[in-house]
Amino acid sequence: MSSVNYTATNTVTTPTSTSTSTHYAELVGWIPENSGRGTLSLLASCLTTLFLCTWVVIHPRVHASPRHSFFHKLVLFLKTLIAPEFIAVEGLQEWAQCRRMRRDIMTLTSPDNKDPQHSNKRTPAFTLLHAFYISMLALRYRTPLGDRVLWPNQYVWLLQQGLIEWKDHARWGLALTDIEDKSKADAVAKLIALAQVLWFVAQCILRAVHGLPLAQLEAMTLGYIPLIAVTYFFWWHKPKDIRSPTVVELPAAMTSEQRAVFECLAVSHKFDNEGLRDQVTYWSIWYLTSRVFEKEERDRMMAEQALEMQKSSSGSSGSSSSSLAESAAVHVDFQTEGSKKEIVVAHWDPDLYRSKLWPLTCLFGMSFGALHLVSWNDVFPTMVELWLWRIAAFVSMGSMLVFMHFEKVVLRWEGVVTIVSLSSPALYLLSRMVMMGEVFAALRAEEPAIYDTYEVSSYWVHLL
Repeated sequence: MSSVNYTATNTVTTPTSTSTSTHYAELVGWIPENSGRGTLSLLASCLTTLFLCTWVVIHPRVHASPRHSFFHKLVLFLKTLIAPEFIAVEGLQEWAQCRRMRRDIMTLTSPDNKDPQHSNKRTPAFTLLHAFYISMLALRYRTPLGDRVLWPNQYVWLLQQGLIEWKDHARWGLALTDIEDKSKADAVAKLIALAQVLWFVAQCILRAVHGLPLAQLEAMTLGYIPLIAVTYFFWWHKPKDIRSPTVVELPAAMTSEQRAVFECLAVSHKFDNEGLRDQVTYWSIWYLTSRVFEKEERDRMMAEQALEMQKSSSGSSGSSSSSLAESAAVHVDFQTEGSKKEIVVAHWDPDLYRSKLWPLTCLFGMSFGALHLVSWNDVFPTMVELWLWRIAAFVSMGSMLVFMHFEKVVLRWEGVVTIVSLSSPALYLLSRMVMMGEVFAALRAEEPAIYDTYEVSSYWVHLL
């Protein structure tokens, strides 16, 4: 082990506290690189690891506008930095939706069926890659005003109705080779990110083996790695950085009734490309990609309200046709009212939320805050900052647990429930801002041992 020469560095004298043995009477500020491990190399290692992890794992949805695509990816990058747990859970929900879509389509299609034009050639099966491609809004259909998103449930419905056949999937731009050609997944970038992460983790392990402490920034960077790895597992089959969607024509054989049913299956119209105000606004880059289960939940609520209306009007002398008209009116009114008044902050997948895996998912969501407790006894410039770090770590864990307790969080007044459900993400965001600020503020006065090195991890090896 070798130690750094501190004679050329700034020192900060702090009172030694009797409440903890980890505080030193003298802390060090900026450390130059000529002594081995310095402040600049520490910053470069952590920030490079963070950037490569978060940027490589991002798999944005497809936007019609290239400018919207860039800013949406930038927003995803910021979301991943601030709340990697949310991105991991979002990846889990999309993965679960794609698995359900594949299951539904596999029941409608048989991979053993042979292409009639090529008797010796089998039609490829529907895979997770196809499901992800459709789920990321990459498949659209033409309309007189532009094009609309073809949602996963709409594609399944077209197959169920016999309006399209899976053997013709290549005509819809769903050939595996076509999707892979459009995907910008770079194997070199993945290898570079993997090498940097492995080297960073190895450095941290070796420092622990040699009894050397980690900087708060290093501890926080370590916390990102397992969450990013899990997210990447869920998005392993998802195409990356597709810039242009596949636009198709709906089957000409569709009747007007079928077209009406098909349009009603649309999960959302916010992502369509028809020039409407809520479609061209830059606020759309912040929207989470709508999921099919959200549409199913709305339909269920509308069906229940329509049924209640039918029951209440069953004693009246009106005809059955008038009852149906009233039900349809309720359906439309409910949908219009919901679209105007209900702003959904978060909505977890009901199947996942009600499964036995959800408690484990909640613990996983708390893990990022829990990993910050590794720095419980680290040296901070002041005792106030030390306790602020500890409190922020617990607040991030508790607020995340409370937030994930609610299946659906809506921006609508419902008394105490609204206060609790909406204050939990606000507290989480505040705690994350505190911890992210503290890891950089702590560099002004660090424990000298932070910059001690050992022979194997000299800086020139890191550059390799």
